[in-house]
Amino acid sequence: MKTIFKETGIGVPTILLPRADVSLHKWAVIACDQFTSEPDYWDEVESNVGSSPSTYRIIFPEVFLGKDSKQKRIQAINSQMKQYLDKDILKEAVHGFVYVNRTFPSGAHRKGLMVAIDLEQYDFHEGSTAMMRATEKTVLERIPPRVEIRENAPLELPHVLVLIDDPQKTIIEPLEERKKSLRKVYSTELMLEGGSIEGYAIEDETMIQSLMELLATLKKKDGLLYAVGDGNHSLATAKQCWENKKTTLSPELQSNHPARFALVEINNLHEPDLTFEPIHRWVSNIDTTDLLQSIQGTGKEVEIIQDGSHKMIALKDVPGELTLGVLQNLLDEYRSDHPEMTMDYIHGEKSLEKLSQTPSSIGFLLQGIEKDSLFSVITSDGCLPRKTFSMGEANEKRYYMEARKIK
Repeated sequence: MKTIFKETGIGVPTILLPRADVSLHKWAVIACDQFTSEPDYWDEVESNVGSSPSTYRIIFPEVFLGKDSKQKRIQAINSQMKQYLDKDILKEAVHGFVYVNRTFPSGAHRKGLMVAIDLEQYDFHEGSTAMMRATEKTVLERIPPRVEIRENAPLELPHVLVLIDDPQKTIIEPLEERKKSLRKVYSTELMLEGGSIEGYAIEDETMIQSLMELLATLKKKDGLLYAVGDGNHSLATAKQCWENKKTTLSPELQSNHPARFALVEINNLHEPDLTFEPIHRWVSNIDTTDLLQSIQGTGKEVEIIQDGSHKMIALKDVPGELTLGVLQNLLDEYRSDHPEMTMDYIHGEKSLEKLSQTPSSIGFLLQGIEKDSLFSVITSDGCLPRKTFSMGEANEKRYYMEARKIK
């Protein structure tokens, strides 16, 4: 790591990008944890990519977890990463940060700053007082398979979005005007209704220092400076890999080892176009009548979709402030007695409606949380229930573009 700013937990990375002759439209694909119940989407990705270099070849879309030979696919990913490095398909492109401007099909924008965060300053466990924390409960059993994918990989590709609470818009927003003086390092339309994206290199040491000083002035709530908005489990995986790795290193090597850091995109919670969308639940392979009888009562109401029809039901009157938390606990309890039941987390009402046409399944249509309350909720109540909200719809998730060496 070129420079580390301990007060902000930020490192200045060397970022790799595809060489000039690579089609960025085919290179960039959406985060691996999207469209996990829609294999047709990933079939279309593969068709679009064809034989071109693509991040599709060096990630593990979670739709394939449990379906492919995991070890065979992981070996293929690591081998492809090595080939991309050996053949200079990926080249060192930026020694610094990247200002990112994403435009969605709606015309809305998400502006961000790509940095390397120090995993020593991050903790995903409940009750943490670290500088960077998870926003939702981490499902610990989801970490080991992800560790298998990352632990021997020579590269990381980021899809993690991290939030700062900057109501005065002092850090990221001014970069839009300053981009005129920055070197543009990529610009492309994104496949499958992803909109478009531009990236600008920030390599001037004075500018980097100024950004870090501004970050350090943000008001911390109970020591909290960064809240992980998207990619909680991916960042938790990076943390676990680092904890495993550092036991083999001397204190001197630990201080600046590449695995100690993770690439993330920082966004401002107060970005007007940054929206919090609910993450819905879809359960299948169940006796739907029995499930509904089991979870219904006189408590909080939730909307369900079944066979294309919407209706409201009341849940059992059990403790819990958030409807989602009550529902999740009831579904988890039911599944403990019915292990054949499957549950997935769905982004977007249209996707949920489509899936809920499947026999022996029900969709639960949930409401989002107010984004302005996020930091206060985390500091007062701790982590939200898992998969509480999503930053935007599924097609608005981060597409893989940049890479960094972690070995």
